[in-house]
Amino acid sequence: QVQLVESGGGLVEPGGSLRLSCLASGFDFSSNGLRWWRQAPGKERRLVATISGGGRTTTYADSVKGRFTISKDNAKNTVYLQMNRVKPEDTAVYFCNRLDVFGKGTVVTVSS
Repeated sequence: QVQLVESGGGLVEPGGSLRLSCLASGFDFSSNGLRWWRQAPGKERRLVATISGGGRTTTYADSVKGRFTISKDNAKNTVYLQMNRVKPEDTAVYFCNRLDVFGKGTVVTVSS
């Protein structure tokens, strides 16, 4: 059974940093790409970043390019989202995803 458990969310001030983690189980982690999505209050879920199974290929939404970095540690079955220079518009619930499975999400609030 595929499971994805996000953590690391919280309250951060504009311009600050936060690192999200997603612990995965139930599939061959090193052979699978993963995605981070986010859903802001009252808005639809949007793709933030993707990473290939080997971790060498990444893509980003234009809104986070240059500020966020996705990475994965295949030894720990964990994918990360490093968020730097955060903005109030980054406030959202962040979800980890593989194929049709999503975690329950972790809440990020950017506010002073």
